[in-house]
Amino acid sequence: MTGDRLRVVVCEPYYTGSHRSWADGLAAHSRHDIRLVTHTGGFWKWRMQGAALTLARAVRDTVAGWGRPDVLVASDMVHLPALLGFLRGDLAGVPVVLYLHENQLGYPTADGRSPDETYAMTNWLSVAVADRVVFNSEYHRRDLSSRLPALLRRFPDHRHDDALDDALARSEVVPIGIDTARFAGDRRTPGAPPLVLWNHRWEYDKDPATFFAALDAVDRAGVPFRLAVAGESFQTVPDEFERAHARFGDHIVQFGTASDEEYPGLLASSDVVVSTARHEFFGVAVAEAMAAGALPLLPNRLSYPELVPAPRPYLYGEGELVERLCWALTDHAGRRAAAAGSRAHVDRFGWRNVAPRYDALLEEVAGLARGGDR
Repeated sequence: MTGDRLRVVVCEPYYTGSHRSWADGLAAHSRHDIRLVTHTGGFWKWRMQGAALTLARAVRDTVAGWGRPDVLVASDMVHLPALLGFLRGDLAGVPVVLYLHENQLGYPTADGRSPDETYAMTNWLSVAVADRVVFNSEYHRRDLSSRLPALLRRFPDHRHDDALDDALARSEVVPIGIDTARFAGDRRTPGAPPLVLWNHRWEYDKDPATFFAALDAVDRAGVPFRLAVAGESFQTVPDEFERAHARFGDHIVQFGTASDEEYPGLLASSDVVVSTARHEFFGVAVAEAMAAGALPLLPNRLSYPELVPAPRPYLYGEGELVERLCWALTDHAGRRAAAAGSRAHVDRFGWRNVAPRYDALLEEVAGLARGGDR
């Protein structure tokens, strides 16, 4: 440790999207010395199965000329027991924090079949071996806590019941930080139809079919709007996006992943950000759009109630999305007032407010290790 600054290694094998913004933000805003060890974001199953070996090599290279770290932080895409096994001669005794962006027990499958429990067990074993387990939302902690017992009961014996209670007792919630300064501008066009934003991953768990069906209903009702479809897309793209590109061509101002340079301006131009997700443990894309001044319209479930200041007008129930969209696109004064409220609220997720919580956590974990307690 240099002075009162900790040396912290952060392992992130899925360095893209919210995982990347979390790792970069922590490194930029922590008062401690953070070194990132990363792999590119892609091939998530291979990352969970095989990245521990190559991450371990990279960790050795990182600390070789730097010194023994005070804390090791790993994301949920790391097979943490394997990583620690590979590093047993290098980092023995270094306390370990596991940060859970998501868990594979709660991930919906595309075809409705039960998910492969291999990855759920990887998550569980990582939780069990970590000195501290950190969730990105209270919803996420509740979700995993409720699903793990059912997973472990499916095995014949030695079901880890005592380890489960112990692991959950070492858990806490620290949200992902948002770079609010990056989204501080306002580029909305007075007099133009409001711009509706989709800035989520182009995957089935974000339920693009419901989003585009709602837009179709709004369009048929004669309500004017413009459309920006951003977010990350991968090799396999749901068919809904190709059909939407043809259906909403006259409305579209952006269709495709926005570059890092374009993204803040796109959000600052947006009036409404919509989610129809079936799976969300925090909601970085929505929080960033809120920070840029867009009104969020979100399902009243998952982690979304934790993002907004009140249920109305931000959360919609079953069958309410079209109605809420029509309101947001026509009541301009009401939309702007509500967007201002959510923009002020999301500041609590800004890194200047969140980084001290991470620093306190790291200091506590490092202090417990020096004191000899877990």
